[in-house]
Amino acid sequence: MSGERELMEAVRSAAELIVSSEYVIALTGAGISVESGIPPFRGPGGIWTKYGEPPPDQYQEFLRDPKGWWERRLKRELEGPTGEMVRKIYEAKPNLAHKALAELEEMGILKSIITQNIDGLHQKAGSKNVIEIHGNIYKLRCISCNARFDRDKFEIKELPPLCPNCGGLVKPDVVYFGEPIPPDMLNASLLEVYKCDCMLVVGTSAVVYPAAGFPIAAKRRGAFLIEVNPYETSISHICDVVLREAAGKALPLVVQEVRRLLARR
Repeated sequence: MSGERELMEAVRSAAELIVSSEYVIALTGAGISVESGIPPFRGPGGIWTKYGEPPPDQYQEFLRDPKGWWERRLKRELEGPTGEMVRKIYEAKPNLAHKALAELEEMGILKSIITQNIDGLHQKAGSKNVIEIHGNIYKLRCISCNARFDRDKFEIKELPPLCPNCGGLVKPDVVYFGEPIPPDMLNASLLEVYKCDCMLVVGTSAVVYPAAGFPIAAKRRGAFLIEVNPYETSISHICDVVLREAAGKALPLVVQEVRRLLARR
């Protein structure tokens, strides 16, 4: 954690970069939702630390027997690591960090959020342009045409469920181990990375690809990087500003400073 003086200096530097930039985006990871009570996957208190990581062929297991997979899933959905994560997400509410990013978007400054999270908290906080690269727990997705459906409104008439648009297999929207990132989400993310001249990297360890490569790609194109994370990461050394603090504390301060700078213009 930073001392207050160092934190405020970083807040001012971050706000100045944001205000001076033309296309600001954010990349968020599990750390931003920890403050909402959702455990991370790895590290202290992580779901996978507690239960072990899912098998690396998780997606292939689904493809081998989609009917059996759905039968098992519907019977055991609230058991084990999946059940614990589902319950935590359903109970969670947006925290001050989610709300701060939504406020930056409302101000017209933050153009988009690329999130690795599946919890939908950015949208609940009011953010509109959210790219969910790892999917959304509240949705189902056709693996053929990428059509997405509200999970609660999708009537499962047969197992496995099939897409009403194209007849393809339907699975939870969440991206599994061994599953390619849906091309529409990946392409949208790459376009935002290409356009940005400033990226906020919030609560991500920057080790899971392809998202981990986005800050590096943006930096190579000359974009500013602002990291918000209480812990050092693999990209800390290339960031222009580092706020070594929890996002729920740091981001509201950044928004406040951005408003102050804009008022002086």
